Amino acid sequence: MQRTVDVTTSFLASAARAAHGMKLIAPGARPERPIELYEFEACPFCRKVREMLTALDLDARIFPCPPGGTRFRPEVVAKGGRAQFPYLVDPNTGAAMYESDAILAYLARTYGTGDVPLALRLGPLTTLSSSLASLARPTRGRRARPSRAPEKPLELYSFEVSPYSRIAREALCELELPYLLHNVAPRSPKREAFKALAGRTMVPYLVDPNTGVAMFESADIAAYLTQTYGA
Repeated sequence: MQRTVDVTTSFLASAARAAHGMKLIAPGARPERPIELYEFEACPFCRKVREMLTALDLDARIFPCPPGGTRFRPEVVAKGGRAQFPYLVDPNTGAAMYESDAILAYLARTYGTGDVPLALRLGPLTTLSSSLASLARPTRGRRARPSRAPEKPLELYSFEVSPYSRIAREALCELELPYLLHNVAPRSPKREAFKALAGRTMVPYLVDPNTGVAMFESADIAAYLTQTYGA
């Protein structure tokens, strides 16, 4: 029953944002190094940035900063001066910024054609639908759980609107586990390389370089993360 509720509410969260976080737009220059994003899964403003990363087919280093977290939140305060999210750092250009709309414009200008997708520039309507997506999962991805830090960041193959990927990302967020996010939405050029690695293009797919484990299935991933890194 719990699994059914978990999956159903994650589907509802995806429905609140329709197909946004799945459709790709024309890409521009590709970054030499992954962008760094400090965020937490339940934050509606962070969701907008994750959707843009998927749209531009960009990978990113994710540093989860759920409320109550102590691992990366102090880094954001030290770098930017306040605990506000999302916070983006681009090691390719030296840019660092708060404010989701400013981040969207920067990503569109730097790694796209300059245009932010319509669904991400509707102002209050975008914020409202993103907030509704968060309300569908009121207890997930918004509170830190005790954990031990991995020696090396994990890797997750995902795309934003995937309801099963959300379940895996929530577990990573709650445990404050840093990871390299590989966006592999439908029609992503990276899907062939993903299939060569994993054998199929099902998401989520977790790779843990600390243990050698690689696995599909959101429920198995969430259980693995709790068993391996949960306190």
